[in-house]
Amino acid sequence: MNDRYDAGYGSDQYELVGYDEYGQPVYRQIPAQQQQTYDPYAGQGYGYDPYATDGGGRQGTPSYDPGRQGPPSYDTGQQAPVPPVHDTGQQPVTPAYDPYGTGGQPVYDPYGQAATSGRQPRVAEQTPHIPQQAGPVGEPAGPRQPPGDERDYHTEQFAFVEDPDGDSEDVIDWLNFTENRTERREEAKRRARSRMIALVVVLALVAVGGAGYLWYAGKLPGLSSSGTKGGTTTSAAAQKRDVVVVHLHNTSGGGTSTALLVDNTTTKQGTTVLLPNSLAMTDDDGTTTTLAKSVGDDGSSGTRDQLDTVLGTNIEGTWRLDTPYLQNLVDIVGNIDIDTNADVPDPDAKKKGQAPLVHKGKDQTLSGKAAVAYATYRASGEAQNAQLERFGQVMQGVLRKMSSDSSAATVTVQTLAQILDPSLTDKDLGTFLAKLADLAKGGDYKTALLPVQSDGTLSAQTSSSVVKDILGGTAKSPSADSAIRVSVQNATGVKGNTDKARVVLVNGGYTFLEGGTASGTQAASKVLYSDAADKENATEVAKTLGLGTGAVAKGTVGSGADVSVVLGQDYKPSSS
Repeated sequence: MNDRYDAGYGSDQYELVGYDEYGQPVYRQIPAQQQQTYDPYAGQGYGYDPYATDGGGRQGTPSYDPGRQGPPSYDTGQQAPVPPVHDTGQQPVTPAYDPYGTGGQPVYDPYGQAATSGRQPRVAEQTPHIPQQAGPVGEPAGPRQPPGDERDYHTEQFAFVEDPDGDSEDVIDWLNFTENRTERREEAKRRARSRMIALVVVLALVAVGGAGYLWYAGKLPGLSSSGTKGGTTTSAAAQKRDVVVVHLHNTSGGGTSTALLVDNTTTKQGTTVLLPNSLAMTDDDGTTTTLAKSVGDDGSSGTRDQLDTVLGTNIEGTWRLDTPYLQNLVDIVGNIDIDTNADVPDPDAKKKGQAPLVHKGKDQTLSGKAAVAYATYRASGEAQNAQLERFGQVMQGVLRKMSSDSSAATVTVQTLAQILDPSLTDKDLGTFLAKLADLAKGGDYKTALLPVQSDGTLSAQTSSSVVKDILGGTAKSPSADSAIRVSVQNATGVKGNTDKARVVLVNGGYTFLEGGTASGTQAASKVLYSDAADKENATEVAKTLGLGTGAVAKGTVGSGADVSVVLGQDYKPSSS
């Protein structure tokens, strides 16, 4: 860029002095002393000022100098000095320049400003426009600075600095609003992401904790084996169990009820296994019998050994619990609360129609007497299993009310003043019951019925669901080992013939089943079979007993037997 700029107004010239804060160039006028004047008529020897006056207000007239060549010159008069320009804080205004030397004529400012000179007013010409600056703004012209003085420029003198921008504050407010709203949105998004991350973390922790609990409890599918807890993979057969058999003897109504109390110390689970009286068992002499008969005939010791053989368990002791002791036990622990499934009449009621001793319903509180009545109750036409299940309810209710402290439980047992089996002392029984009581209170206790078939034997399904999983044993029903089961009913009228026939059959390799004694006598003996596959076996049985093959016939066979024999008066023990 050139350092000098000719604005095109006379001889006024400008030079670049710098840049303002907005990067715009700033010019200043070159003082008159430094301007180089050019007089195109200087060589003619005369000057002419068409606007000069002679003091009387008339325009000047050309003057002639006879000693000079050229056109006449005009006297324009002395030009008034230009007063200095004052700093008004606005854009600097170039002093008006009168190229015609009007002298005292008023100066005309096209922007509405009046300029004065030292001698007379004159018309000021248009202020030169500084390139790349805002247009001139009307303002009063200040006195011109004396020649040679440096001008003092300030950025606030320029018009664009002072021009008010009415929309600037609105724009700033809008930008602030937009920025604030954007920041609020971003902050809301950050908070939402933070909450989402926190929620995911919480859900992950809950899922991990739940899975850990299921793994610990042994309830996680696919990871725990049957009958395990705490994530253990110990097989059912390898788990440790404490087993006690309890026989409830009904001293007033007769009959017994048997159950196994099982404490699985590996899985921390307790179970009452109810044993039906029809469960087939084998005596020491090989005779097949039932659980009910074994309890009555062989006593506690013999029945325990037979149960170990049939179920493959290891029973540690036998607890004989007569009904009077059960009543005392319930009273000692402070009654029991169970869900009853039947109305039980009072066995001591004098008249019919009296209110039942036990009402059917949930959370029924039973005293010792009511508990015994409910545990031994069997309605007309009901199976023995229905009464057995009520006995199991009473036993679990007693365990829930018994103390979990072994010492306190032992005192409870001693208070009963029972005569226990020698293999089970008061302390052992008390400690055992305390462990079961702790499981029952914690919800880790259940009752299961051992299902048996119509012949008293155990099926393969039974062996898997109860015997293997709960007892950890292997079912060994008499049907699995013995060849042929023979039921014998005595109709000879001679009581001793039953034992003679039993000895002959056992010696012959058969399993003897007691069929009882017929109400009357029968002349001819019968050997019956129900399955055609057993016809040959029936024939062999007849020969073993010394009966002719004519006694063999197809007919009804007693429960649990392959062949049924009815000994008649033609039976001769000496011939067998």
